Amino acid sequence: MTENVTLSDAAAKRITQIVAADAGKKALRVSVEGGGCSGFSYKFDLADTEEADDIVIENGEAKVLIDSMSLIYMAGSEIDFVDNLLGQSFQIKNPNAVASCGCGTSFSI
Repeated sequence: MTENVTLSDAAAKRITQIVAADAGKKALRVSVEGGGCSGFSYKFDLADTEEADDIVIENGEAKVLIDSMSLIYMAGSEIDFVDNLLGQSFQIKNPNAVASCGCGTSFSI
């Protein structure tokens, strides 16, 4: 099931930098929560431990943790990191999302 979500090289590089700068943190946790302007929203946190139901996505030294409930909404997604004139952000390219909002962290299925 872990092959359903991928981690781009750009995201892996940025995650490695962020985790290295925060002592005790080991991974980026990505979860899906109800709410946001389109129905669901992504939440990003640094994690120091893995939970029993976490799915682990790795690319090089970077590690992303996704709980099994969030994985249902993220199947087939790519986690990317974008650095352009508009700023820097993690973006999730989710093929299941039928609509999203301008903030880039809210979507509907």
